[in-house]
Amino acid sequence: MDLLISYGLGLFTATLLAFLFRMRNWGRTGNFLAGGARKTPLSKAIEYRLSMGPFVAALGGGTGLSTLLRGLKSFTRNIVAVVTVTDEGGSSGRLREEWGVLPPGDVRNCIVALAENDNALKRLLDFRFDRGGLAGHSLGNLMLLAISEQFGDFRLAVEEMNHLLAIRGRVLPVTTESVSIVAETRNGSRVRGELSVSEHGHEISKIWLEPRDAKPLKEVLLSLDEADIIVLGPGSLFTSIIPNLLIRKVAERLRQSEVPKVYIANLMTQPQETQGFSILDHVRWVSAAMGVSPDYVLVNDGTIPPLLIEKYRLDGAEPLYITADEEWELERMGCRIIRGDFVRIMDGNVVRHNGQALSEIIIRLCRELDEG
Repeated sequence: MDLLISYGLGLFTATLLAFLFRMRNWGRTGNFLAGGARKTPLSKAIEYRLSMGPFVAALGGGTGLSTLLRGLKSFTRNIVAVVTVTDEGGSSGRLREEWGVLPPGDVRNCIVALAENDNALKRLLDFRFDRGGLAGHSLGNLMLLAISEQFGDFRLAVEEMNHLLAIRGRVLPVTTESVSIVAETRNGSRVRGELSVSEHGHEISKIWLEPRDAKPLKEVLLSLDEADIIVLGPGSLFTSIIPNLLIRKVAERLRQSEVPKVYIANLMTQPQETQGFSILDHVRWVSAAMGVSPDYVLVNDGTIPPLLIEKYRLDGAEPLYITADEEWELERMGCRIIRGDFVRIMDGNVVRHNGQALSEIIIRLCRELDEG
């Protein structure tokens, strides 16, 4: 990035940050942000209800985790999203390479998902520049970069964004060390990096992080200790879910935890990454990385429109439905299957999880376990 672009980036982000800090200060005095405005009895009642909700620790990355968080924030504000930091594509990958910052994209998506008014924030922070040296970069990624440069610490930058946007919950990177995914395929070749692992996922026999001794944030371990329920996914198996579990101390803490661990199965396989995989294959990989099987597996039994199934098949993706044999094997592993209609069709042609439906199941499960 040349001097002119760097100057423009610095000026732009400094101006934006000054504006946001002023917004936060106005919010504290009750003049601007909804969080600082005079609260009605109804808003106070809603805040109280959310504050009494269960403590949910959700691990993942990509769009899957942010979809779940949008649903969860309707039931509780006691949420910690633990986000993987291995992204190397697009804007995140460029910032990681050019500035040495951890990839901000997945963290940004989760922060926006937990914000009070995520629609307005999403339009602002997801804005992408389309020309010059900033082409392809999103505003939210540049904000995290600017705050990281100001504080000299990515974790502090994420915490500051949590406060600036007054989110319902907390977003944490699983580690602040620069880690990469490395895998070995069945023919003995080695692939490195999220993009390569995603392309060869269906051929992988072994997977790990480098450095192998990467340490998680203390706050991440604390959130796992304090959680009433721990949720894995939804998200890409090898590039969103498993990277968190490959950090040794995270996996150890999950094995030691007595609270229920819930894995949310994907709706579709992913081209190349999980091509030909069944739900059972997904759970086996998660169990191997975590060192223990999840207590519950949420699987979709809702209908995906046939035209969309054909569209996805052209790209190499297939719908994931559980079979009787898989259910028997998962129950033998100690997993309880929970079915539901978790399908949501976006823009008429994209299959996504219904975050509200998933959250209702998770909150209901917490209540049943608490009562029982």
